[in-house]
Amino acid sequence: MAATRSTARALWYTAKGKVEIREETLCPPAADQVLVRTLFSGVSRGTERLVSAGLVGECEWQRMRAPLQDGDFPFPVKYGYCATGIVEDGPKKLRDRPVFVLHPHQTRFLAPLAMAVPVPDGVPPRRAVLAANMETALNALWDAGAGAADRIAVVGGGIVGLLVGYLAARLPGAEVTLVDVVRERRSLAEALGIAFATPEAAPAEADVVFHTSATEAGLATAIACAGEEATIVELSWYGAGATPVPLGGAFHSRRLKLVASQVGAVAARRRARWSHRRRLEAALALLADPRLDTLLTAEIAFEDAPRLLPQLLGAGTKGLAPVIRY
Repeated sequence: MAATRSTARALWYTAKGKVEIREETLCPPAADQVLVRTLFSGVSRGTERLVSAGLVGECEWQRMRAPLQDGDFPFPVKYGYCATGIVEDGPKKLRDRPVFVLHPHQTRFLAPLAMAVPVPDGVPPRRAVLAANMETALNALWDAGAGAADRIAVVGGGIVGLLVGYLAARLPGAEVTLVDVVRERRSLAEALGIAFATPEAAPAEADVVFHTSATEAGLATAIACAGEEATIVELSWYGAGATPVPLGGAFHSRRLKLVASQVGAVAARRRARWSHRRRLEAALALLADPRLDTLLTAEIAFEDAPRLLPQLLGAGTKGLAPVIRY
């Protein structure tokens, strides 16, 4: 008897500011695949805001494809990379276990076995949607070379910025300050063991500065925070268009270093020993802290996503990235 096909529903960005639910047919999983029933997926707010607005530059269309993306930029595109779910079909060792997969927002999906990473017992599946963001933060710390007792500033209090600060604050003796224009981020920062300042009170003479706000003003603040010969790690993705960088003033005389950090490649300091899989497993393990639930401040039902997601991704909208519940 032929194996039975099944159906699933997925979110597609179909035009600027427009999200639709589309149905698709799933074949039975092959020997090297798993079938996953999604529990939660996280919205990567900075990236998906650019996708929703059609602002992925044409020169980045291939490099910025999500691992299991369907469709092509600018539209229509099935995008996303923060899904957790239960394995319904696959190897016995994974069946009925929660896994994290870099997959778009979809009710059920097939994925390569190698991409289904088991969620550790101490990490609830809802919190595990932060794995991709935690992986980005971990990679950034490696790119920066930050160490014990460093004075560290993080400019931009989105999820990635807060996770960078969270990891940096665990370095022995490190002084870590989150800098953000949204004063309400203070409570989130302090819950994670991070000091808080608004831009006008931002610390100076930092040894390492991370910038995650994707704004010209934020980058200027990051440069102003840097001490002599300090490193500024740029994590923001600005999409299409040019972004002015304030390289006047003391930038050259202080011999500052501005470096990019992007999760697509393992940081050069670790690349010889760390695979993408090992890094993702480490990121999931680092989520075994209930305090990180404070980052999951908004939750929407999958059925409501076409109506609510464009609003939540709109320019100037406050808040952290939402979780989609299935």
